[in-house]
Amino acid sequence: MSDHAIHARRVLITGCSSGIGRRAAEMLAERGHQVVASLRDPADAADWPHAHIPAVVLDLDDPESIRAGHTAAVEAAGGPIEALFNNGAYGQPGAVEDLSRDTLRAQLETNLLGTLELTNLVIPSMREAGFGRIVQNSSVLGVSALAFRGAYGASKFALEGLSDTMRLELAGSGIDVSLIEPGPITSRFRANAQRAFEANIDWQRSVHREAYERQLERLKKPGPAAPFTLPPEDVVRRVIHAIESRRPKARYPVTVPTYLFAVLKRLLTTRAMDRVLARASGGGKR
Repeated sequence: MSDHAIHARRVLITGCSSGIGRRAAEMLAERGHQVVASLRDPADAADWPHAHIPAVVLDLDDPESIRAGHTAAVEAAGGPIEALFNNGAYGQPGAVEDLSRDTLRAQLETNLLGTLELTNLVIPSMREAGFGRIVQNSSVLGVSALAFRGAYGASKFALEGLSDTMRLELAGSGIDVSLIEPGPITSRFRANAQRAFEANIDWQRSVHREAYERQLERLKKPGPAAPFTLPPEDVVRRVIHAIESRRPKARYPVTVPTYLFAVLKRLLTTRAMDRVLARASGGGKR
């Protein structure tokens, strides 16, 4: 997908234990980039299967771990990070009225604040070199809201806003900021979201209990989580373009829902769009 001969870059990727992050590390390394994979859990880092791709421990909830992980990544890569793919995140389901302050804070710590802190660590060396690529893994839920995904949507809407602002502030520095906007992708995301839901939402005493029961049934079903689910490779191909292209795009939609919702938001009234989104997210009615 690149529009020029590949120039190998030192790339740091967060959230590499499975899914998009792992495939991004593998595919970028195959293309000749010096990839460093970061993982939150030291056990996952110890079990990392690719000897040719260094792995470091980096917990986005812990500022000290972020600093230590960045330092270790620079050492493992053999120099300053030239491209950062902020992929590490999780989804916290639950109606907004069922979210505690601590639950929402935890979602933002991982998906937004830790990501921003790591990004700010790599910018100075990118600015000095006159080149850098910051690639943010956002979501269709950073474009359109869905019922019962308020915490995750808030983190991704905020990531989109910060990234758009960074793109303006970094203009002329040689650092490009790109947003990847996937819809449903095959990964462990659904299983992790179910664990977060059961740990943090008192759903059995919620006014939304019946809707939650239906959602849990869908979460536990085998197979794709939703129609139009694509494999991680479809996301990684956009990441490759964002890192390798001379003119990376500001946004890379992935999957039919992301394209569709973006078009419908421009065409429909807010009330009409709400009906579409309520149907897509269950809305407590199915």
